[in-house]
Amino acid sequence: MHLKVGLQALSEAVQAGMVEIDDKGLIHIPALAPMDVDEAVRRTRDAMFNVIGPSQFSDVIVEVDAHCCFSEVLLGRRAKSEPELLGCYGALLAHGTENDAKGVAAMIPGIEVAHVTAAMRALEAHGRLKGANERVLALQKRFPIARLWDKGDKASSDMMSLDASRHIFNARVDPRRRTHAVGIYTHVLGSYGVFHDEAIVLNERQHSIAVHGVEAYNASRAEDEIKLSLLAVDTHGYTNVAMSVAKLLGFDLCPRLRNLSEQRLFLPRGFEIPEALDLASVCNISEAAIVRGWDEVLRLIASIRQGRVSAKFALEKLGSAAQGDLMHKAADQLGRLLRTLYLCDYFSNTEFRREIHTLLNRGESVHQLQRAVFHGRVMPERGRRRDEIQAISGSHVLLTNVVIAWNTLHMQAVVDRWHKEKYPIEESWIRRMGPVHFGNINFRGMLDFEIKSYADALLQTAQPTRKQKIGA
Repeated sequence: MHLKVGLQALSEAVQAGMVEIDDKGLIHIPALAPMDVDEAVRRTRDAMFNVIGPSQFSDVIVEVDAHCCFSEVLLGRRAKSEPELLGCYGALLAHGTENDAKGVAAMIPGIEVAHVTAAMRALEAHGRLKGANERVLALQKRFPIARLWDKGDKASSDMMSLDASRHIFNARVDPRRRTHAVGIYTHVLGSYGVFHDEAIVLNERQHSIAVHGVEAYNASRAEDEIKLSLLAVDTHGYTNVAMSVAKLLGFDLCPRLRNLSEQRLFLPRGFEIPEALDLASVCNISEAAIVRGWDEVLRLIASIRQGRVSAKFALEKLGSAAQGDLMHKAADQLGRLLRTLYLCDYFSNTEFRREIHTLLNRGESVHQLQRAVFHGRVMPERGRRRDEIQAISGSHVLLTNVVIAWNTLHMQAVVDRWHKEKYPIEESWIRRMGPVHFGNINFRGMLDFEIKSYADALLQTAQPTRKQKIGA
C-alpha cells in the first residue's frame, strides 16, 4: 500500500513537470531554491551576538562546567582542589585540540606538564568522556530555543578528517588533500548537539557506524524520552542492508545519494508500474528471497536489541562478502524496496528534500566549529593507541558541545531579556540562528580559568571529621 501511494505521488509529480524522466530513464529534479535572506534575521542575529560579546575559551569551559558538572564525570568525583580541576581541563584541551601536554601547560598558569599527562591517561578510561558529553548535551537540550531548532527526533551523521602522521594505525591518505588523516565520525542532532563520535578509517563505508550511533542513542533513552526516527546521511553512510536494519530498529536512514539521476526505482517482480515511471523502474526484487531469510533477519535485530551484538559489528559482517547468504539477500532485497519508497518521497516532496539537506548542512556547520577547536594536525607521537585516538575524538566532541551549549545558554538569556524589555523576537527568526557561532570566542593564547567564581559548583566542600562532629 505504501509503495503504491509513493509511486502514485511521484507519477503525479512527473505529470505536473516537477520531476523529469528522460528517454534513458534518468531522473532529473530541479535544484532546491535557496531560502530568502531576511535582513531582519541577519541584523537580529548580529545584535544578539553583540550583546553576548567576546569571551575566552577558558571562561566558556568553566561556565558550562558550573551548570552541568561534566568535570565530575571526567574525574569520577568532584575535584578536591583547583590544581586538580585545572589538570582535568588541561587534559581535555591536550586531547581535544592540536596542542600537546607541554603546550597546554605553557598556556595555563599554575599547572605542570606531569599533571596534564596524568589527567590525559585518566580521560582514556572507558565511558568517562561519553558520560561527560551526555551531561553537556542534556544541558543544551534543556533550553526552550533548542526545541525550536528541532524536536529531538532527527539527526544527521558524517565524517570529518583530521591531518595526522602516517604512523597512526588508522591513518590513510585523504583523497582531497593528499595528506594522511584520521576520520572522526559524528552524529549531530537537529538541535546541533553532537551525541555520538568515533575515530574511523578514511575511505571506508560508514553505514555500520551511522546505524550503530543511532541505535546506541535510542537504547540509552528512557521510555518517556524522545527517540530518533530519522537519520540523514550521505552516500558513504548508506547501503541497502543498512537501510533494512535501520528500519527494523525503528528509524529511517535517509541518504543524499550521489549520481541521483542514475538511481532506479526497484520494484517486486510483476508489480504494476504507473506509465509515467516505466522507464525509471526495474522489477527485479524477489519477495521469495525476503520470506526465506526473514526469520534470520528478525533474529539479528533481536540480538542487537538485547545487546548481544552491536549494530556496527552486525553490519560489518553483512558487507559485500556476505552475498549469497539468506539473511544478506533478504535484507538487501528489503533495502531496495525501502530505498524506492524513500526516493518517491525525496523526488516528489520538495519540503522533505529540503529537510534532509538542512539536517546535513547543520552537520557541516558543526564541522566548521570543530575545525576552529582543532585547527591543526594530530601530533606524530599521539593517537597510536586505540584508547588514545578515541580519547582525542571524544575530547574534541566534548569541547565542541561545550561551545554549542554555551552559545545556547547565552542566546536564551538574550531572548528572555528582550522579551522582558518588550522587544520580542519571532520564533521563525530563532529557527534560522544556530548555536555554532564562534567568531566571538578566542581559542588561543593564555587561558585563565576563573574557578573561584564557581567554586561552590565545581569543588568539593570540606567535610568535618568524626571528632569535629563529636566536639560540636
